[in-house]
Amino acid sequence: MIGRAGYSQKIRDELLGMSASTIDRYLKEARQSLELRGISSTKPGALLRNSIKIRKAGDEIADEPGFFERYTVAHCGPSLKGELVRTLTLTDVNTGWIHLEALQNNARVHMLKALDSAIETIPYQVQDLDCDNGSEFINREVINWASSLDVFFTRSRPYKKNDQAHVESKNNHVVRKYGFHYRYDTPKELKVLRKLWKTVCLRMNLFTPTRKPIGWNQDSVGRRKRVYDTPATPLDRLLASGILSRTQIKELQQLRDSTNPAELTRDILRYQAILTDLARTPTEVLTISMEQNHAKHKALLTQGIKTRSA
Repeated sequence: MIGRAGYSQKIRDELLGMSASTIDRYLKEARQSLELRGISSTKPGALLRNSIKIRKAGDEIADEPGFFERYTVAHCGPSLKGELVRTLTLTDVNTGWIHLEALQNNARVHMLKALDSAIETIPYQVQDLDCDNGSEFINREVINWASSLDVFFTRSRPYKKNDQAHVESKNNHVVRKYGFHYRYDTPKELKVLRKLWKTVCLRMNLFTPTRKPIGWNQDSVGRRKRVYDTPATPLDRLLASGILSRTQIKELQQLRDSTNPAELTRDILRYQAILTDLARTPTEVLTISMEQNHAKHKALLTQGIKTRSA
C-alpha cells in the first residue's frame, strides 16, 4: 500500500496515467458540492455575481421605458482614501431619463435608501436595473431589495465599459460637468450636492434634447457614419412611449409648464458656486500634498542605497 489513502501500486499507475480532462470529469461532482457549501461563507461575492444574468453591449432590450443602467461616481478629488461622497446615476436606455442621488458613502444602508428614493421619484415603473460588478450593487441586501419589488437584475461583463455606454456617458456629460472633480466629504457638501442633482435632473429630463443612434449609413466615399433620430427630451420620449396613464401625462406636462428653465440654470450656478467655495481649496491642498509626497518617494527611489565607505 502506498500513501496515506493506502492505495495500491496499480491504482497509483492509473492515477499517474490520467489525462487532465479525465481528472476534471471524476472531480466534477465533488467540486460542485464544495461550491454549494461555500455560498453563504467562503465566496458570497463571486457566487452572487455568477448567479446574475450578464447583459452585453448590443443585446436586445425591451422597447418600452423602464430599463435602467446604474453606476456610482466617487467625488474623491485626487485620492480615494477616507470616507467620501458618491453619486448614484441611473439612466433609462430607451428614454434617456436620468436620476441622480448623492450618497454619504457606498455603505449598503445608504445604497438601499438611494435606490428607494429613485424608485419613488422616477415617474414610471422601473423594470430592470443593470449594474457593473461592484460590491455596492452585487450583495444580498440589494439583490433581495430588487426581488421584493419584482425588479429584474442584470450586470455587465467585467472591464467592458461599453456594456454600460448610456450611464457612462451621463457620468461624463452630467455628473462631472455639473459636479466638477472636487473632493466632497463633509455633510454640508453632501447637502448642497443633493440640491444640485435635483435641479440638474429637472433640467436634463424636461428641457434637454438628446439624440439616439438608430443605425449606420455610408457617406459618398464609403465610410460608415452613425445615423441618429430626431433630438427629443427624455420627457417627450416618455410621453410618446404610450406607457403612461392620462393622469401621469397631465402631471408631467404640468410639471414642465410650471418649471422655469432659466430659474433652473440660476439655481444650478448658485449650487455650483457654493460647492466650489467649500471644496476647491481643500482639494487643491490635498493635491499639492500628494504631489509632494510622490516627489519625495520618487527621490528616495532614485538615490539608491547609501553605504558607508571602509
